[in-house]
Amino acid sequence: MTADLEAQLRAASLRVTRPRLAVLAALRDHPHVDTDTVIALVRADLPTVSHQAVYDVLRALTEAGLVRRIQPGRSTARYEARVGDNHHHVVCRSCGVIADVDCAVGHVPCLTASDDHGFVVDEAEVVYWGTCPDCATDRTSQ
Repeated sequence: MTADLEAQLRAASLRVTRPRLAVLAALRDHPHVDTDTVIALVRADLPTVSHQAVYDVLRALTEAGLVRRIQPGRSTARYEARVGDNHHHVVCRSCGVIADVDCAVGHVPCLTASDDHGFVVDEAEVVYWGTCPDCATDRTSQ
């Protein structure tokens, strides 16, 4: 798997470094995590990595298109390694858990704006809000 991550970095014209590999691996294995969680996950492999190094890696990977930063509503920014497929998210209003929702296949209605104002639309950001199954169960059992 590390070879795949190295190839991703090289394809994006980024140097292969241990912090970059560790961040990509963390996001591959733990999608939708906040920066503090990324730092903790990276430090499990690289105990001496600084907060600033992880912030810098997240910024570089996001700018290179290898990582996607999402911030639904007023929540903390989260990161994921799933990029380039115009998927969406469903967010629990109670606990904040986030799950991926695939966009429609074939004709993609989420990319057809009722009035695009002359823009060439290449991405739509849709967030579905609701209650996750665990929180719904907790509410009904109270």
